[in-house]
Amino acid sequence: MDRITEASVADAPEILAIQKAAYLSEAELYNDYDIQPLKQTVTEVEEDFGDNLILKYTLDGTIVGSVRAHEIDGTCHIEKLMVDPEFQNRGIAKKLMKEIESRFSDCRFELFTGGKSTKNISFYEKLGYKGFKTEKLEREETVFIFMEKS
Repeated sequence: MDRITEASVADAPEILAIQKAAYLSEAELYNDYDIQPLKQTVTEVEEDFGDNLILKYTLDGTIVGSVRAHEIDGTCHIEKLMVDPEFQNRGIAKKLMKEIESRFSDCRFELFTGGKSTKNISFYEKLGYKGFKTEKLEREETVFIFMEKS
């Protein structure tokens, strides 16, 4: 049975393991294995619970996906949408996105993904997101596309 529920700090190690597996394809795409999702520690993921609503997608009791979000001044910032590579292309990411959006009412939604990540960009566009700027963040060399949905 599959379920989307709020994650707890105790889920941080399992979420981080999925994050590292899921973001490996991004690292390969950019030939940059020094990206923030791969460098993050369990302690940092635990700290993310202080500022974010973190959802988990469980399948038969095992976490196979997650997403984080927080609101600032009427904008819901969605971060770190991930699905275990063994469970990708089954609609899990779409379900996680719909659920996280439903938890923030009357918000503008914003997220970012790598500018070369055409699969991710196409996925978000199908959910109604549109690119509004590109920007390189200080933390890594990747040029990101920022996308929004009203």
